[in-house]
Amino acid sequence: MITVDLAHSSVRDLNERLHRLPPETNEKAWRVVNPKGAHAVAAGLTVPVEIAIDGHVGYYCGGMNQAATIIVDGHCGTGIGENMMSGMIRVTGNASQSAGASGRGGLLVIEGDASARCGISMKGIDIVVGGSIGHMSCFMGQAGSLVVRGDADHDLGDSLYEAEIFVAGTVASLGADCIEKEMAPAHVAHVAALLHRAQIAANAARFRRYGSARKLYNFHIDHAGQY
Repeated sequence: MITVDLAHSSVRDLNERLHRLPPETNEKAWRVVNPKGAHAVAAGLTVPVEIAIDGHVGYYCGGMNQAATIIVDGHCGTGIGENMMSGMIRVTGNASQSAGASGRGGLLVIEGDASARCGISMKGIDIVVGGSIGHMSCFMGQAGSLVVRGDADHDLGDSLYEAEIFVAGTVASLGADCIEKEMAPAHVAHVAALLHRAQIAANAARFRRYGSARKLYNFHIDHAGQY
């Protein structure tokens, strides 16, 4: 395992080393110590390496991740896994706002709580939250799944497209064009599979499913007040 101490090395140096790795690299195991809330740690990775970060990180950790596995042993700031393409990111603590924003693929796991706008504009990413999520989560979610073991704050799924939301706890309110839908056996199996991948213990049958009512795809004068 290669250890990088951010008390003595910069994030730029760390990311440059990671970006230079060829696809067939043998340097697959990395450990980052003393992150101390640094921003953009392990951003823009394109090789299947495993990175363990010992401590809290700031903004956009793992942004644009492609193929890498990143474990944050602590809390994270805004935009963890922003525009993520593939791979896996796990946060053992809590996440600030916009976790997984615009993510196109891969799996983002937040073992604690996530703040506002979790999964905003998600485009194929799967997000599993062990705790609760803040307001306006999955706003304009286009594809992928958001699974929440805890509660959801106000305006869940506002202006939703085809992303699917599954919540085990209470929902404070649904956003425009978001409705509760049938939780069929196939959906229970889908949630169970995501919980298994995320290593989050929960009964998939207890979750409720939310999705788009599909009334706001095209402008209609009868729905003008909802836009």
